Amino acid sequence: MAADPWTGAWRQRWHECWRATRTLVLLAATDTAAVPGISAAGATPEARLGTAAADAELLLQGPGSGRSHALPQLPAGVSPALISHVVLRELGLLERTRVVDLGCPIAAAVPHLRLPGLESAGPARCLSSGQALDPNRVAALLQRGRHWGRDWNPAEPLLLAECVPGGTSTALAVLEGLGVGAGGLVSGSLRQPAHGLKAALVRRGLAAAGLAGPGAGAGTGTGADPLAVLAAVGDPMQALAAGLVGAAAASGAPVLLAGGSQMAAVLALALALAPAAARPALAQRLVVATTAWVAEEPGSDLALLLERIGTLWQVRPRLAVADLRFHGCTSPALRDYERGYVKEGVGAGGLALLWQLAGRDPAALAAACDRACRIELGV
Repeated sequence: MAADPWTGAWRQRWHECWRATRTLVLLAATDTAAVPGISAAGATPEARLGTAAADAELLLQGPGSGRSHALPQLPAGVSPALISHVVLRELGLLERTRVVDLGCPIAAAVPHLRLPGLESAGPARCLSSGQALDPNRVAALLQRGRHWGRDWNPAEPLLLAECVPGGTSTALAVLEGLGVGAGGLVSGSLRQPAHGLKAALVRRGLAAAGLAGPGAGAGTGTGADPLAVLAAVGDPMQALAAGLVGAAAASGAPVLLAGGSQMAAVLALALALAPAAARPALAQRLVVATTAWVAEEPGSDLALLLERIGTLWQVRPRLAVADLRFHGCTSPALRDYERGYVKEGVGAGGLALLWQLAGRDPAALAAACDRACRIELGV
């Protein structure tokens, strides 16, 4: 990985232009989330159907606002959309935030963009099928993302976030399909990542798609065609995001990939799709920004994952970790983050980092989240 991106010109540019940041939140769904034991983004598969809608409403409307969709019950903690809302509200960036629904089964009751036709044709099929997405849908999403990225104003930094229950599993599958040895490195919403279950699904999916042989991924280091991998085992967010951030960064826009393993997969796809000569500059402009709860998780290793991505495409990926911690909070639901029950999501890590780039104290953000959590939980 590259040296700490907090230093030098990168940090200075973000510090100077953070007020112009536009946050784009991509909502998507995959039937992979219905596999028992795969996800804690909702206590049951039925609950996970509404996770993206509920998180989008909390993100834009805030706590205690009588939202249309209640947050799904979690094993512990509270949605990281709470953190993201507090940052956007306090920094005055809510009006510069847009939500895009790429085919969720339940629509959020807040303003959002839902694309026509193939781009938002419902949830992806389970990755174990080896036919997660229609190839035409993958192509349409990628093209849409590239169109948006080419038109992005480079004076407006892009902070890209996601909400995809089951998305760390599709991230693992895409990374393995591209040739990155990601087994045991990818995080997840469960307190202890379900590495064995995810690996078994990935093996089945890649084999069903004919991508598990020599030179066809699964950690071999040679990789397969990115579009074929996406169609076999991916999700809609990944396809649109890869096109968007690749084109936006190529146009000179600073980009924060706000998340953990899922954004590592987006980075890998963007690199795989780019010409070899363009990859070093692309890797310098795309910074994966995450929380300390992901970066320090004993059951995964995002830094090593990015290092392996860098080795495969001969670049130096950048990772930035926000300093936000909840040790001193009065809300048990926030202290649950420190116990490993909630780690990242809905752009929380990237937005917590943006808070610091704006010159704000992480302790002040923790206190603001504590107040918001008490309102949300009615305590």
